[in-house]
Amino acid sequence: MGALKDFYKENCVPALNKEFSYTNIMQVPKIKKIVLNMGLGEAVQNPKIIEGAVEELTKIAGQRAVITRAKKSIAGFKLREGVAIGCCVTLRDEPMYNFFSKLVNVALPRVRDFRGVSPKWFDGRGNYSMGVKEHIIFPEIDYDKIDKIKGFNITIVTSAHTNKEALSLLKNLGMPFRK
Repeated sequence: MGALKDFYKENCVPALNKEFSYTNIMQVPKIKKIVLNMGLGEAVQNPKIIEGAVEELTKIAGQRAVITRAKKSIAGFKLREGVAIGCCVTLRDEPMYNFFSKLVNVALPRVRDFRGVSPKWFDGRGNYSMGVKEHIIFPEIDYDKIDKIKGFNITIVTSAHTNKEALSLLKNLGMPFRK
């Protein structure tokens, strides 16, 4: 955790404070948590897929993934209430900083034809959500041992109040945004 958190304290906090001229150091935005969510619609027909997805998401995050279950029955999708349909992980503190560093420095550069992530994927309240189409961009995943390439969502929750503040925070932390 030391490297990225120290970088945040030494470089990002003064830069953000200078850019937005906060009156209190506690107003400077920071990353609160990172949520990884893998939805598996095909798990309704084949429940074995969930076990592999939990294992792979656990390797990627460095923290045990939780199985998510359907809240309501939907006849059109042949879905029953309580059936496992995905998995998710919420990262805070040290695992969060480790994952963010790995995402920015290792995983995103391994994406084919990567030109940066879009600065338009903010939700209006300073949170950033992006999708990863292939989970094999992470070095923990052994390509020979997977049965199917899966995608998942990454949501970075910040304490910023506006998209502009959150964009500046993530840029200062090294997130590669498109021009």
